[in-house]
Formats: sequence, C-alpha cells, structure tokens
Amino acid sequence: MNNLILQPIEDKDIDLMEIWLNKEYIKKWYNEPEEWLEEIRKRDKEFNFIHHFIVMDSNKPIGFCQYYDCFYAKEEWYNVNFVNQLFSIDYLIGDENYLRKGYGKAIIELLTETIKKNENGKRIIVQPDKENISSNKALLSAGYVYDEEYQYYIYNI
Repeated sequence: MNNLILQPIEDKDIDLMEIWLNKEYIKKWYNEPEEWLEEIRKRDKEFNFIHHFIVMDSNKPIGFCQYYDCFYAKEEWYNVNFVNQLFSIDYLIGDENYLRKGYGKAIIELLTETIKKNENGKRIIVQPDKENISSNKALLSAGYVYDEEYQYYIYNI
C-alpha cells in the first residue's frame, strides 16, 4: 500500500471509470453512473472545483477518489458560508482484488493528506450510506469521527 498515488484523472480514464461505476458493488452506492461521468467530462468547466483522481498502485489503476470545497458544491446535507472551510471526499475501489485488504483506509488517508497539503480548510466531512459498512469502518479507521447530530463523519484538519 506504500505505492499508492493519486493521479489526476484524464480523458483516457473515463472508459475505465464507466466500467467501475457500473459494477454492482459500486453502483449500489454510486447510484447514477452517468452523473458521475458527466462531472468528470466537465471537470475543466462547471465542475472545475472538484479534484478527480485515479488511485494507482504502482502503475495499476485500482480506484477513484475526489475532493471538493463544499462551498461550491452547495449540497443539502451540510451548511457552509465561506470558501476553504469545509471539504468533502468520495472514493471507490474499482478493482475487486483490492477489496477488504485495507486499501479503502489507505485511499482515505492519502486523500486526507492531499487536502491538508493543498488546501487551507478546517474540516473534511463525509456522508456514506449507513448501510455501507466497509466505508464507514474505513473512515473511522482513518481517524474520522462520526457526528450523531449531523449524521456524517468529520475530520478536523
């Protein structure tokens, strides 16, 4: 897991993303694959506030992750009034050979460190589905804390 790197996504990665997003174990949590693909296709336009990455294990693509400033996303599950206050992340493991081996935690940690290094944010929040036990456990293992009041995970930077 020491060989994991985040490589900015490129057009050549979109076909692989489509394959991953349509796998049943991923589609269960990422309901609308075409919406995710549309964001990636428009990453240099209206979705330029999202930082998309392919997770590489040495030279092998194994997953996807992204982070964004919540101020620009303006989603309904949180409230933020200023830029660089609150960030959120998404992640998936597309290669089944990497499931249940600690790679989810490693991806979360790498993405968290990337945000800490590149942004001036105060917190990272994540709201996986409650039934997504693997994701919930990976977040806790990576140092995130569940906030019962807001019903999401928080990492204070």
